[in-house]
Amino acid sequence: MDQTINQKNDNMLKKMNIKKLLIKLAIPSTLAMIVNALYNLVDTFFVSLGEGTDAIGALTIAYPIQLIILAIGLMLGVGSSSVFSRAFGRHDLDTMKKAVNTAIILNVILTLSVSLITYIFLEDLLLFFGATEGNIDYARDYLLIILIALIPFSLGVMMNNLTRAEGRVKIAMWSLVIGAGFNIVLDPIFIFEWGFNLGVQGAAYATAIAKTAAFIYIFLQALSKKSSLAIDLKHIYRIDLSAAKEMIAVGLPSFARVAMGSVLIIIVNNLIKDYSASVTMATTYQSIYGVINRLIRFSLMPGFGLVQGMVPIVGYNFGAKKYDRVYEVMSFASKLLLAYFTFALVMIMFFSPALFSIFTKGETENVDQFINLGSSAFRIVAIGFSFVTYQVILSSGYQAMGYPIRAFIVALSRRFILFIPFAFLLTYIMGIDGIWWTFVVADFVTGVISYIVYKIEMKELKTKIVGV
Repeated sequence: MDQTINQKNDNMLKKMNIKKLLIKLAIPSTLAMIVNALYNLVDTFFVSLGEGTDAIGALTIAYPIQLIILAIGLMLGVGSSSVFSRAFGRHDLDTMKKAVNTAIILNVILTLSVSLITYIFLEDLLLFFGATEGNIDYARDYLLIILIALIPFSLGVMMNNLTRAEGRVKIAMWSLVIGAGFNIVLDPIFIFEWGFNLGVQGAAYATAIAKTAAFIYIFLQALSKKSSLAIDLKHIYRIDLSAAKEMIAVGLPSFARVAMGSVLIIIVNNLIKDYSASVTMATTYQSIYGVINRLIRFSLMPGFGLVQGMVPIVGYNFGAKKYDRVYEVMSFASKLLLAYFTFALVMIMFFSPALFSIFTKGETENVDQFINLGSSAFRIVAIGFSFVTYQVILSSGYQAMGYPIRAFIVALSRRFILFIPFAFLLTYIMGIDGIWWTFVVADFVTGVISYIVYKIEMKELKTKIVGV
């Protein structure tokens, strides 16, 4: 471990002007999050060109497994980063080391288990996920190959969080840039006739290679002397149960948030299947939902990148009992996040048809129907964007401060407690349109509650500042 680098990051997190520090950490994180969102967006784009919109639905069917793996990576990444950041703030090198090494071995065990279970029960899982006759073959072809790269994918996500926690945000950004770059270049080569002509399987191979390349890069950087992560390869198999328990508890809200996204996709796909007039329309609506999911991720990622920049600042300064800096960064971040989410809403209202038209260039029939239905649905879903602001700030802030139960409740409120019952109710009343309006209702109710809790928590932070 390079103590000079360690001291440099220590001073930066402790003394640098909060607004400048947030921007400094948020810009690379934002770029990284945007690039990360390109993975599935690029796959969707090239698959639509090569195989048509039905194949997009197949990616949507396969997506829950990828989300579960992402959830594992985030759970251990956020959890270990929180433990690491607070230990970093109090200069506890032993805890920093235990957090990183324990997270790595836990990640491998959990991801391998999910991969094996998916492989054994693949056909049943695809039907459970809502696959139709029009997309189940595509989904099977895609997922069988993606399974190969799930371990490096999950480890890459986790290491990205840890790398940001030690203040090396540019390294974290470049790992995602490398992955997205490989994906963009390899997708057409593997998918189209002039290349390997593998279609949906080609998209899976490109993604698998890209995710593996991103992991290799960031892991090698973590092993360098400039890193404070202190990975101990000789004793990598050792698990510190105390550290494991704490990081899982802290990271569980992130797992719940993303894993519930997987549950929601399964529920929505099956509701579409049940309420569509035909198999053809069900496949079309599943493809529309797949495009909306990817466009939402891409549209909102800059906001989530901002919050990723906030997390190490909150974690470090909360551990160092500098509550004034915690208050200042959360206040500033919430204002920026609200402004950005509102901007994203406005852009979608204007450009939704143009965005959907991008994914229809491989089609010769029903293009207008796909664009009209899809753009209308996307506009409805986007209405609730601004209301997500304080939920995101609260959940991330709680995790950084080491309050797992509070973060868990915030994470579940929208994606489980509210969304699922509203989805069944509104779909029963309104048909397919009820699915899109469910997003708005869930975002609005959660947003109001989160804002009230946010104000209470900020008042409590002010009290701690006076006490210090």
